[in-house]
Amino acid sequence: MGIFDLSGKTALLTGASKGIGLEMARAMAQHGANVVISARDMAALETAAEKINGAVGMPCATPIACNITHKDQLQALVDQTRKDIGPIDIVVGNAGVNPYYGPTSQISDKAYEKIMTVNVQSNLWLAQMVVGDMIEKGVGSMMFTSSIGAFKPSVMLGTYAMSKLALISLVRNLAAEFGPSGVRVNAICPGLIRTDFARELWDSPEGERRARKEIPLGRLGEPEDLAGVAVFLASDASRYMTGQALTVCGGSAMWT
Repeated sequence: MGIFDLSGKTALLTGASKGIGLEMARAMAQHGANVVISARDMAALETAAEKINGAVGMPCATPIACNITHKDQLQALVDQTRKDIGPIDIVVGNAGVNPYYGPTSQISDKAYEKIMTVNVQSNLWLAQMVVGDMIEKGVGSMMFTSSIGAFKPSVMLGTYAMSKLALISLVRNLAAEFGPSGVRVNAICPGLIRTDFARELWDSPEGERRARKEIPLGRLGEPEDLAGVAVFLASDASRYMTGQALTVCGGSAMWT
């Protein structure tokens, strides 16, 4: 595996019971990492861990339930990871929410606060909690899932897009702060991916039409399309890359 080798590394992933997070975890495990996968639903996590362990052929995935909205649960996740596996080398902040579909000018305080807490603040909490392990080793990689929505306005998904642009700014600031300690921080910006989270955007004839017309590669993205970039950012293959927002969208964001 060479520069993509993750043997002996511990990776902690949020939002990893299905979809993009699961595929990232599976790929990291296949490249040698021990992966701790987290989400709210323990049953779904246990199923996901079985899939990962089956793909690798050995036990390398540990499921730990956590609702990242709650700082104490996030700290418990980090503490349990250290206790069960060891110091954390790689972090993937993939969990996100979008409880509101409508104009930003009409969003309720409650919906706005939930979007910003989960999509931005919880990732700051996570970074603060794990960075000590990485600083101690003088090396580490964090990556956070943003969106191509960050690059343009949207009448109906504007607040979600705002949170994802704020997340990129968070990534850049953390990259600047932690870089001298050897810790890298990057963002991954998926396009339209065929996940349950984005189902309303693609599961229709209109979604398929848009894929053919607006995406240069002519298809919707699949969760496994994000696996390679996660391994790249986690490994020495990207050792001189930090503070970046990598777009994985079949070419659709070229036009924005």
